[in-house]
Amino acid sequence: MKHSPPIALDPRKCPRQARSAVTLDAIFEATLQVLLSAGSTRLNTTRVAERAGVSVGTLYQYFPNKQSLLFAVLERYLTQLMDTLEAACLAHRGGTAEVMTEAAVKAYLQVKAKDPEISRALYLIAIELDARGPVEAAIQRAEQAIAAMLATAIDGRFADPHAVARILFAAIHGTVRMFYERELPPMIGGDVERQLTTMCCSYVASAIQPKDRDDRRQE
Repeated sequence: MKHSPPIALDPRKCPRQARSAVTLDAIFEATLQVLLSAGSTRLNTTRVAERAGVSVGTLYQYFPNKQSLLFAVLERYLTQLMDTLEAACLAHRGGTAEVMTEAAVKAYLQVKAKDPEISRALYLIAIELDARGPVEAAIQRAEQAIAAMLATAIDGRFADPHAVARILFAAIHGTVRMFYERELPPMIGGDVERQLTTMCCSYVASAIQPKDRDDRRQE
């Protein structure tokens, strides 16, 4: 069944001062706490405002309704997830394809596993709000970051780094999604992480082409 996005999902205003930013941080944190303790159905702006220590009027200055608040929390989480992945990809440019692949898998899983309950709750919120726009934007950021990293591999080259990045991230994202849909145990630091890393590294190894002599001479 298709869910139509609710009206007025955009925040009313963005924080421009340090005090406003602190207030917004408190609202976001309170939203997550209420979401975990009461669930999406029982979450409302009054409960969030009370938990955040602000008035409902203050909350409404930023978010016109519950849906816009949840949408903003989801967008913030996706931004943090992609910031972490992009930083890892940037830090591992110029490495071997295997090391770069391992870094991408680990960075993504670490954010997801930092608080599995929040990750699972926000995954369900994304479905509820039909948040395909921000999810797709996040996926594109991930693919671009991974492609840029793979293009710098020192042990070979890829005919189409973007195509490889797309399939690689689909394997990571799809596996994690399956675990949250089925409420399976955390993935980080165990057999699942090792198996996912092995699968991804095997795929990347099959896609990389050894550098020829001319390539090595130019380095």
